[in-house]
Amino acid sequence: MNRTDRLYALVEELRAAAPRRVSARELAARYEVSLRTIERDIAALQQAGVPIFADVGRNGGYTLDRSRTLPPLNFTPAEAVAIAIMLGRADGTPFSRSARTALHKILSVMSAADGESARELAGRIGFLTDPDSDRPSSVPAVLEQAMAARRVVRLTYVDKDGAETERDVEPVAFNGTTHNWYLIAWCRLRRDSRVFRVDRVRRACLLEETAPDRQVQDHCAAPPDHVLRPLEFI
Repeated sequence: MNRTDRLYALVEELRAAAPRRVSARELAARYEVSLRTIERDIAALQQAGVPIFADVGRNGGYTLDRSRTLPPLNFTPAEAVAIAIMLGRADGTPFSRSARTALHKILSVMSAADGESARELAGRIGFLTDPDSDRPSSVPAVLEQAMAARRVVRLTYVDKDGAETERDVEPVAFNGTTHNWYLIAWCRLRRDSRVFRVDRVRRACLLEETAPDRQVQDHCAAPPDHVLRPLEFI
């Protein structure tokens, strides 16, 4: 069994056994590999975002959180590549890191043959970029976490005139253009809604406080020369 097939089989083995823990020794015997190989395989799956947990000790072993994984899916190689194309354009956007782990999860639950076909097809796809164009600044991970967890975040921000301020803000939404991403938030310093360009955020610190639930439509409006198009999630 090659490594790709074994990784796929390991996920299904742990899914079927959950919530029972399976020891590395059991897995090594089943797949006729060394304990070290199983440990490397499990580490690779964990790094790819598969929710595998390990307990040490006499009764320890590996277990998989079935509530956070997908069963085997019937994605065709073309469908997987279409998803990869869209996720490949996520660099610099909010949750770009999550986009990469999402793609790993999709590939990990495809059959070995379909996964290999998808990788081969993906090798025929490329993106042409203008080397002179500026790439949009990446959204800091702290801002992504603040939005997802609805937490207050402390920003050190530099405005268009170069003035630096520190303020606590309550994240409401992200808006993006071709070149920039903006955080829309309730600013406690100004006691009003404010728009922060993410490339002007010098530091961001996630606070323990949960932010109030503020309605997006009450705080987001497109500039006069733009149209605000919501993300479609079907």
